Amino acid sequence: MTNQELRLSVGASPGQRTWAVVVGVFITAVASAFVVLPLVAGGLLGRLSGPGDPFSSYEEARDLPPGMLPPALRDGGAEQAGPSPFIGLCGLPFVLLGIYLVLRVLRTAAWLEGSHVRVRGAFRTRGVDLATARIDAAALSYDEPGDDIPAPRQRTAAIIATDPADGRRVTVALRGMGLASLPPSELRALADAITTGRPADGRDGDAHAVARQLRRRAEHPRLG
Repeated sequence: MTNQELRLSVGASPGQRTWAVVVGVFITAVASAFVVLPLVAGGLLGRLSGPGDPFSSYEEARDLPPGMLPPALRDGGAEQAGPSPFIGLCGLPFVLLGIYLVLRVLRTAAWLEGSHVRVRGAFRTRGVDLATARIDAAALSYDEPGDDIPAPRQRTAAIIATDPADGRRVTVALRGMGLASLPPSELRALADAITTGRPADGRDGDAHAVARQLRRRAEHPRLG
């Protein structure tokens, strides 16, 4: 194991980044328009029905859609409530979703330096020393193509490292976006980082078991 910084292949490819940005910007733009439109419509209605209203009859405002007419000009002058500007708030979660999608794809990355790993998500970066952290494996069930009788199988999808001092958890994905698995050299580097200076028995046995799985996966990718 070396102390040279190694960037893990957990991020998106340039093509995936471009596609995610296009989709994220589109979602954000459409949702933003949904948020703003009721406010604009409310301002127009205020102009129609406010003091000094230049439109005093339906004839003068007949080009407007019926739903955007002031209450005095709808249904023979019956008083009705206009569209609420707060309805646009329904689009706010989609604005946040579009922004999150762009940040998630553009910022997601992980680096391994010696036994220390840093993982950057959409908004923050966390780090932990794999040599001293509690190591657990997050498994993913799958079936091998062509199995006549599918049997449950487990593939390690990520390792979860928990700092024993403050309980901080860092999840390191074992596959990149569009990749079935990290390259063998990166899997071996993670395994070496986990076992560096760690006793081989006692409560560290689980960490060594995860490291063995990583080395096994590096040698035989299909076995997971």
